[in-house]
Amino acid sequence: MLIFTIIQHNRSEQMNAEELKNLQAPLKEQYRERPESAMITLKAQGEIGQGISCKVETGKALIEAGLHPATGGDGMLACSGDMLLEALVACAGVTLRAVSTAIGVDITGGTVKAEGDLDFRGTLGVSKEAAVGFKTIRLSFSLQSNASEEQMQTIAKLTERYCVVYQTLVKGAQVETEFTC
Repeated sequence: MLIFTIIQHNRSEQMNAEELKNLQAPLKEQYRERPESAMITLKAQGEIGQGISCKVETGKALIEAGLHPATGGDGMLACSGDMLLEALVACAGVTLRAVSTAIGVDITGGTVKAEGDLDFRGTLGVSKEAAVGFKTIRLSFSLQSNASEEQMQTIAKLTERYCVVYQTLVKGAQVETEFTC
């Protein structure tokens, strides 16, 4: 189970709606005028590691991923399934913070939690009936705020709508694979 605390804006004061609007306004204008400039390719890269592992550059640190204990790993390396849930938590937390800021709702703290259910028979090839991948992912927020019920519904709707990782998981994405030697 992953629990991440929402981190306040890294300034002496929390970013307000006007500051966020001023920060994003020129980008929004650029993307309206030149839609092609909004198409950005994000990249990730890893190096095949020792044993059954892959070292992934995260931009802030080098993470070595390996087998989950349910597939024979010793639990000492990061699990890519956990990393997927961590990416969802991070994106949802940042998106929640941005939308609450944009609509002027103060979130004073809280947690975002993602849990996912896997049947490891699928990934180990034990059963063809068992799917490979998460069957269900649950995303939950426990927030401290004086927001009204209506404001919380708006925050929930906008967080789901604008969270990149959430939308990718919900809608799926075309994945193209290439192997070379």
